[in-house]
Amino acid sequence: MLFKQVTIIGVGLIGGSLGLALKKKKNVKTIVGYGRRRGALHKAVSINAIDRYCLSLPKAVKDTELVLLATPVGTFEALCRLMAPHLKPGTIVTDAGSVKGDFVDKLTALLPDEIHFVGGHPIAGREKSGVMAATGVLYQGCRTILTPTPYTNRAALEKVTALWESVGAKVAEIDPHDHDRILSFVSHLPHVVAYALMETMMHPRIAPLSPVEYSAGGLRDFTRIAASSPEMWRDIFLSNKKAVIEGIDAYQETIESIKKKILNDDGEGLIEIFKRANDIRGQATR
Repeated sequence: MLFKQVTIIGVGLIGGSLGLALKKKKNVKTIVGYGRRRGALHKAVSINAIDRYCLSLPKAVKDTELVLLATPVGTFEALCRLMAPHLKPGTIVTDAGSVKGDFVDKLTALLPDEIHFVGGHPIAGREKSGVMAATGVLYQGCRTILTPTPYTNRAALEKVTALWESVGAKVAEIDPHDHDRILSFVSHLPHVVAYALMETMMHPRIAPLSPVEYSAGGLRDFTRIAASSPEMWRDIFLSNKKAVIEGIDAYQETIESIKKKILNDDGEGLIEIFKRANDIRGQATR
């Protein structure tokens, strides 16, 4: 058994899916859920994602061995401040947030020396949010990134690694700042594009034609992630501002290049770009 008690703060898609997977593997004795909405926590108990829940954060983390932060990243600092006095020595705090960078140092500094923070990010998800969208197989075969620093407790890092591997995840270690630059292109930018494209459907020049009514699988597939939690992605974009802006700038340069080739009737140039895109897309699906 990996842990006697784990506390999941934010029992939605990510936290709920981990709870379901851990319960299925039976490698955690008790899983406690914490959140603001009793109804959602009650549903989490009913689907066996958690064993019990608390509406009080101090009670939720009392005697726990590991805390998972699975709320929007903008809440992490406040949560760490509130729970820090109530954690027992040796407790591990980890997260499932999509932004690391300075967050890792900030959260480590907010916690007492005897509490060990390990930055984590399971690269898994669905376009739906909430605990009723949770699934016990979400992490099977997915990559989970851990972002240790020279100050990270190695024993705690090994335990968090074992936790994710126990539910089928493939664990990799990356520098926190490298994580944010990489994810800004492969995860954050696609969400910017999906949200922007759907917003474009409301542009005054096209909205009166009700374009969405005539869309088929292409638009639905491409913009699936635009159904993701607005609050979560607001926090991600603002927390990873520098890297997200870098991604947007690079994307705009590419769009301008394609636009110029269309204006200049440069069919060969378009073919060249599209073939490169085909090749890169093939690499991403291997």
